[in-house]
Amino acid sequence: MVVISRYLRREVYTTTALVVAALLGLFALFDLIGELDEMGEGSYRLREMFIYVVLNLPGHLYEVLPVAALIGTTFALTQMAQQSEYTVMRASGVSVWGMAGVLVRAGVTIALVGVLVGEAVAPASERAAQSMRLQAKAALVAQEFRSGLWVKDGNSFINVSQVTPEPKLIGLRVYQFDDAWQLQRVWLAGEAVYLGDNRWQMDKVRETRFEGDRTVVEQVQTREWSSVLTPALLTVLLVDPSAMSAASLWQYVQHLRGNRQAASRYEIALWRKAVYPLGIIVMLLLALPFAQQARRASAGPRVFAGIMLGLAFFFLNTLASHAGWLYDWPPLLAALLSPLAFLSITVGLVAWFERR
Repeated sequence: MVVISRYLRREVYTTTALVVAALLGLFALFDLIGELDEMGEGSYRLREMFIYVVLNLPGHLYEVLPVAALIGTTFALTQMAQQSEYTVMRASGVSVWGMAGVLVRAGVTIALVGVLVGEAVAPASERAAQSMRLQAKAALVAQEFRSGLWVKDGNSFINVSQVTPEPKLIGLRVYQFDDAWQLQRVWLAGEAVYLGDNRWQMDKVRETRFEGDRTVVEQVQTREWSSVLTPALLTVLLVDPSAMSAASLWQYVQHLRGNRQAASRYEIALWRKAVYPLGIIVMLLLALPFAQQARRASAGPRVFAGIMLGLAFFFLNTLASHAGWLYDWPPLLAALLSPLAFLSITVGLVAWFERR
């Protein structure tokens, strides 16, 4: 069984790696084509486009790895079945559930690679790609509403017209309230530069204080300002929640909860990170029914069916996330819906083919 396990896992790793390489090549080509229309904006040239595409590859790897694992495993098992290797393994006493155990171990290894890329490589490369692209195009990092970006910080509400990659806040407004939510003061600043330790230096500051029945207006050239708003928090604006690391998602969820703001979108993304290894394992197991009947048909239709199932898993996963955010489902339910649904399909198909 040890020899069979090693052989099967080696075949799964090899075919999965080939599928990953092919999919990443397609994604890189599509990204490059998509960027061609923006070439020439600012200093955004062909060199910057290639760098941007390459920096996005780790994020694509994290996204396509479950689908690639399904396609690669389906191809490997189908080829083994057509060459009677699968039949020999079963005849030597390896049960279908024993084969499933081998695939689970292979899935754990592939999942570890995906988690490592998703946590340590993809978030940093995504931030670097977006920052480089925006700086080259002289563009803004974020402009969430027509009035700019809004952030709640304790009893203060912060409005920023523009955020640049340095990071620098342009068109800053801070509305400070007391515990009874009476407006106490308003700061208007032309820009603010981050100094470190949650401190910003505001330039060209106009402060309006509301003291009883009178209003006091004061203008100063610079003022230091302490806020929960930091460059680490601003990375949320540069990176989609699905591309953030679990640690960053956890910190931002705690920030939103502390300020009594809706955090379901980021909680769902955090739980999707947690169940990501389960999704890969389910994808490998889903390839097992194809091997049970593969001798009756060529590999092409089986691989095509695997591709369709992989795409269905991806779309259901995305749909569940958006539906969970829209209808306020429990985050864990939204994250587990797709893996559990496909796990049920896998167990049902394996049991059905075994009875036949």
